[in-house]
Amino acid sequence: MTPSILIVSLIFLGISMLVSGVLKSKFTAYSRVPLSAGLTGGQVAQKMLRDNGIYDVKVVSVDGFLSDHYNPATKTVNLSPDVYNGVSIAAAAVAAHECGHAVQHATAYQWLTLRSRLVPVVQFSSGIVQWILLAGVLLINAFPALLLGGIILFGLTTLFSIITLPVEFDASNRALAWLNRTNVTNRVEYPQAKDALKWAALTYVVAALASIATLVQYIMIFLGGNRQRN
Repeated sequence: MTPSILIVSLIFLGISMLVSGVLKSKFTAYSRVPLSAGLTGGQVAQKMLRDNGIYDVKVVSVDGFLSDHYNPATKTVNLSPDVYNGVSIAAAAVAAHECGHAVQHATAYQWLTLRSRLVPVVQFSSGIVQWILLAGVLLINAFPALLLGGIILFGLTTLFSIITLPVEFDASNRALAWLNRTNVTNRVEYPQAKDALKWAALTYVVAALASIATLVQYIMIFLGGNRQRN
């Protein structure tokens, strides 16, 4: 890893840790605020699915903290214990957001469909791309095609991060619209749910920007190597 790439990585690592720290503090704070509707996160998820005419998706509890996710392959909304059992604004917001992904899946939301198609490629490349890039930088004069191959693989990972942004923002928008429309959150609780989801979305923004910045750095190294050879 070159000094410039290391510096960029450290900068975005610091920003990512800051955003993650704020997100955890927000979640902890909003987890202490009871939801006036009296519903657990699991019940919120079930209600949102039913309200959207979705009956083939299961809501299950999984281990972990902020490990919540929707799995389109198994059609399951997976909620962490704090969310599944929690009767709080944070639990309602997170549960509704994950159900937003289920609604996207049910309605064939184009960005989710595209991201799903990239998953196998990203899973394959994520395990080897850093080693290819490292080898490509070290062997740039002798074997420049190796670095180019690494850039292409990393570019697919970056594209995945970019496509994730509209997917996550749209899921939050669907969740917030439903929470407001059904009065699951009242006028005081709704802004707090919106704030929690905003900070969750920022983690994806930082990840995408970091990936773009790193990709540009590797492209510059490749172009610089070409100039030296010419």
